[in-house]
Amino acid sequence: MTSAADTLTVNPPVVPAPAALIEALRAVATPHLSDNLDRLSGIVGLRPFHAGRPFVGTAVTVKTRPGDNLAIYRALKDMLPGHVLVVDGGSEPNNALIGELILQYAQQRGCVGFVIDGAIRDSEAFREADFPCWARAVSHRGPYKNGPGRINVPVAVGGQVVIPGDIVVGDADGLVSFPQAEAKCLLAAAARTAAREDAIRAEIANGQAQQSWLSAVGL
Repeated sequence: MTSAADTLTVNPPVVPAPAALIEALRAVATPHLSDNLDRLSGIVGLRPFHAGRPFVGTAVTVKTRPGDNLAIYRALKDMLPGHVLVVDGGSEPNNALIGELILQYAQQRGCVGFVIDGAIRDSEAFREADFPCWARAVSHRGPYKNGPGRINVPVAVGGQVVIPGDIVVGDADGLVSFPQAEAKCLLAAAARTAAREDAIRAEIANGQAQQSWLSAVGL
């Protein structure tokens, strides 16, 4: 007799990114990362259900049948501190894939955030805990637990392909993801962007109508 677990494909677990890299990325705003990813990368269409705390972590990915969270339960068992759960739930808004109990269990496993292309419930619990959670919708309807599902495979979430092990950064402006191999170059590029914007702020403060940064765009 086939069990529900037999419907799952479980690939090897993801090793969290180095702590020093994660710490360095905490100081970087998502727009600076986005600008230096040619404005092509980034997760859109999801909204935050927490109080606003930013996060940085390493993606553990789940591809699940819309409205079914069996694969999510299985993925959580392999969670390590620093992981972010990234779920391609097919953008289904009617059946919640996670709720308060999964939130509490994920916290115990060291998960630092959820990115859910689907629905959640118990939304007030996420606000009260200020546990980073981005999702497509909220619904009181619970999930099915039959499968199928795939763990640690490439997924599509909010228009962005996320690969297991990618870095995910979330703040008040949204979500970006990128391969770990690009992180050091992105940090350097983002620092240059921040310095350029600091110079523009200083120029704006001089009160002059003519500004060099406006000339750079033909004005």
